Amino acid sequence: MFTLAQELPQDWWEVEALYDSCFAPGRTLLSSYRLRDDVPPVPELCVLARDESGMIGGAIRYWPVMVGDWPALLLGPVAVHPTAQGEGLGGALVRETLARAGELGHDRVLLVGDAPYYKRFGFEHLEGVEMPPPTNPDRVLGYALTPGAWNGVQGEVTRMPQKG
Repeated sequence: MFTLAQELPQDWWEVEALYDSCFAPGRTLLSSYRLRDDVPPVPELCVLARDESGMIGGAIRYWPVMVGDWPALLLGPVAVHPTAQGEGLGGALVRETLARAGELGHDRVLLVGDAPYYKRFGFEHLEGVEMPPPTNPDRVLGYALTPGAWNGVQGEVTRMPQKG
């Protein structure tokens, strides 16, 4: 049994260790990480799952980005520890955080991922949305948190300008 909770600052390195164990070495060299460099994630949408013993079984993070002139959320990474895979934990993390994002007033979510997997949550292929290279355009997917949120949205995905 896992309990979902907001990631806290002191969880950062434990979550990073989970990501390291779930993804290939060099994951931080992917183009999506350039959109995250020196940009804090959206804390309310960084969620982890702990089992009864306190071990992290899964985690998900979201980052603010721009698509052309429109704000969006970049989902990822999402990971489930190999010992907890196949139990629906990844799906629970995605569903829970999409609902939270909508409640917080966000309009759209973007990710780079496997279309057959993310289609079950309502993600669709995005035309005209350009992730930094090298990114396979067939893997650029979007989810509308509000009806029509992706209508007419296109352009380059860039880092969210920092306030201050």
